[in-house]
Amino acid sequence: MKTKNTKPKRNAVKQKCGLCGKARQLTETECCANWICDDEDKYVAFSYARNSCHRNHSHYTLCAYHHNEGHSGNWQACTACENDFETEMYVWYGTNEYNFTKLSNPPVYEPTKCTGCGIVIDLANDGYSEDNKQYFCEECGYRRMKQRLARASDSEN
Repeated sequence: MKTKNTKPKRNAVKQKCGLCGKARQLTETECCANWICDDEDKYVAFSYARNSCHRNHSHYTLCAYHHNEGHSGNWQACTACENDFETEMYVWYGTNEYNFTKLSNPPVYEPTKCTGCGIVIDLANDGYSEDNKQYFCEECGYRRMKQRLARASDSEN
């Protein structure tokens, strides 16, 4: 009697990163138990690069924030999370590409404008400074800093 030379069937589903799709060197997120690249070692300190799936999810999502703060329930319905951020940042943290699940009905907000010149500042991506709930673009912030330093220098003399 002849036997067939068959390969065993693989029933296991290959895990992949829910953000980028890669299937190597994965870990499970603590906050939502999704598979993600175990790649935080690629991040260079103070570079502000966004080249790590794991770091991006853990630093730039409401999902991770909600978990890290120990809030209860679902992050999408958490009023504590919503109150902890400016509305613009709350929306960004809940809808950016680093989320596995996005905020389905984000609140509407007015864009943030520079108090000095009036240009729109994207709080998630642009450089800016903040002083007493006023926002300044990089150029206006630099100008204000120079003026303050000059006044401080004049008052010492």
